[in-house]
Amino acid sequence: MQRQLNGWTIVTVAGALAALAPSAYILLGLLAEPTENWPHIRDYVLLDASLQSLWMVLGAGSCAVALGVTLAWLVAVYDFPLRRFCHFVFVLPLALPPYIAAYTYGSMLSYTGSVQAFLRNQLGLTPNPAYFDIMSLKGAIFIFTICLFPYVYLLVKTMLERQSASYIENARLLGQGPLTILVRIVLPVSQTAIAGGASLVAFEVLNDYGVSKHFGIPSFTTAIFKTWFGMYDVDSAIRLSALLMSFVIAIFILERLVRRRKMYHASTSRQRPLSRRRLHGPAAWAATGLGLTVFAFSFAIPVVQLIVWAAWTYNDVLNARFVLLLGNTLLVSAIAILLLMTLAVIIANVVRFAKRSLWGIALSRLVAMGYSIPGAVLAIGVLAVFLSLDGLLGASGLYERLGYSPSKLVLSMSIAMLIFAYIIRFLPVGYNAVEAGFDKLGNRYTEASRMLGQSLTASFFKVDLPMIRGAVLTGCILSFMEIVKELPLTLLLRPFNFETLATKAYQYASDEQIHQASVPSLFIIAVGVVFVCFYYWLGERKPS
Repeated sequence: MQRQLNGWTIVTVAGALAALAPSAYILLGLLAEPTENWPHIRDYVLLDASLQSLWMVLGAGSCAVALGVTLAWLVAVYDFPLRRFCHFVFVLPLALPPYIAAYTYGSMLSYTGSVQAFLRNQLGLTPNPAYFDIMSLKGAIFIFTICLFPYVYLLVKTMLERQSASYIENARLLGQGPLTILVRIVLPVSQTAIAGGASLVAFEVLNDYGVSKHFGIPSFTTAIFKTWFGMYDVDSAIRLSALLMSFVIAIFILERLVRRRKMYHASTSRQRPLSRRRLHGPAAWAATGLGLTVFAFSFAIPVVQLIVWAAWTYNDVLNARFVLLLGNTLLVSAIAILLLMTLAVIIANVVRFAKRSLWGIALSRLVAMGYSIPGAVLAIGVLAVFLSLDGLLGASGLYERLGYSPSKLVLSMSIAMLIFAYIIRFLPVGYNAVEAGFDKLGNRYTEASRMLGQSLTASFFKVDLPMIRGAVLTGCILSFMEIVKELPLTLLLRPFNFETLATKAYQYASDEQIHQASVPSLFIIAVGVVFVCFYYWLGERKPS
């Protein structure tokens, strides 16, 4: 058995070590000697960036939890007009990247934007512009909340529908009111789902660059960009990245501790769906009104505004260069997903046979951590690794034999570096989908195939792969959606003059061409909407 596993195990270990290398390089940066710029960065940049990032994480996390839990409570526990519609549209904000929402709301609410212009020109009102100032920390928290609350909503709703029916219905029989049930039952039972959703929100906030840069907020990520490109001090940027990564690891460990120390467990393995209580009168319309309001601010208003702007500017943007831009996005996404999902399937197939062993647990945790690393941090680690590889290959004489100068940066200036970074960052997305497929499948079919004399590889292709193809397809779709809208990683590692939809939208917004940014932004959102619809369709196929 061990001899036949060697091929799979070697690829798994090699993939895990490759994923670990950039992070290890960054953490080792804390041991390096600080540069002459570090005292200035420590005294005038680090504290402000840390506080602003912390406030954004706490503010966006708290607001996203409050909104996500409230909406999950309404949709899972009650029946009201347009409930199914609300459930669908509450997932749509996942298709709207926060940086695009920031560009849109920032322009809409400016003095010359559509909102204030309408008030002045159509209603004859001249309100104080300070009332519409969204370019602030509070505005950033608002943007993150409306774009990221679905992480909390989806996890808590699933928890309520599948594991809380007996608790809620017993409380109803005992005469407890809705508020008491929410505070004393739903929140404690859902604490692991809430912790998981809040940690995802925190990771997304720390990964952000577009919102902080556009709103002028000195976050950790913007500090890394300024240190790298403003001071040209890569060593100090690595040190900042190591500090940020330490903070991310602390969040990751805290979330795992919350999950491990959960206080409530199901008393039986039999789970039945929660029966929803019908709302009537003002309560019903209040629930519907809340759902439509959230949908309007989190998706409908910014998308409609982008469509209006696109109608004004599409003739200037949709040209041969835009076709090349779209081709670049699809090319890097397709290559990254092919390699990413291949590695995810191999690792998941090895881990499922070693889930109870120490190395299997460690491997699954290592793979899961990749998504929590902010893009700017991972970019610096990947760049450092590829620069080292270029140095080694140049010194070995390989580049000279291939016709290059020994000092030429071949790998570090190629698209391979960007694709490698995509694989590391989004491997957990594909891995989690495949792992869920293997968990549902179990090992009994593979073991039966092995008893009939088939090798592990033959059993995988003949038995396992056809049965988990839905999970593999889900991993491909989710990974594709994430890669298309990824900004900081692409900005830092793309080859010279290589643009994607995300970087082009950022470039237009940075040049104050917000209207032109609407066209690539709508393409990104369209990709996200298609995949969100697919996700919703998959969820509806499963029994609640």
